[in-house]
Amino acid sequence: MAKEKGRKLIAQNKKARHDYLIIDTYECGMVLTGTEVKSLRQGRASLTDGFVQIDGGEAWLHNVHVPEYTQGTWTNHSARRKRKLLMHRLEIDKLDSKSSESGHTIVPLAMYFKDGRAKIEIALAKGKKEYDKRQTLREKQDLRETNRAISAVRRKQRA
Repeated sequence: MAKEKGRKLIAQNKKARHDYLIIDTYECGMVLTGTEVKSLRQGRASLTDGFVQIDGGEAWLHNVHVPEYTQGTWTNHSARRKRKLLMHRLEIDKLDSKSSESGHTIVPLAMYFKDGRAKIEIALAKGKKEYDKRQTLREKQDLRETNRAISAVRRKQRA
């Protein structure tokens, strides 16, 4: 069997980038059971309510929904179980100290397969205020309108 190459996206948490100011990102592996991997290979997962908690010097992923594998038997996994993250000790200690600061949390951003192995991208984040969210949306809209105007001018020049 040929080995998988590249990155295949499974799930993305777009709401996290809207609700939080991303300070630092990390890529880490996950400890999964066989049926979880098969379910992820079908491209089914949800990161919306997920968060990472450091407990006893280990990083744990909570509330990420990986649905049960349809062809699974009694060995199927529970959909919202906590999963251990595979990270270096220094990274875990750094995340633990930073996340204990006021307003900081650790959220999952994306889940994907990289060269055949399930990975998750997590981020140290700080919650945005409502006016920050509106400001970000306004900036995106302004950038979009500027790009539209530039492309319209270029189209007129070509014609």
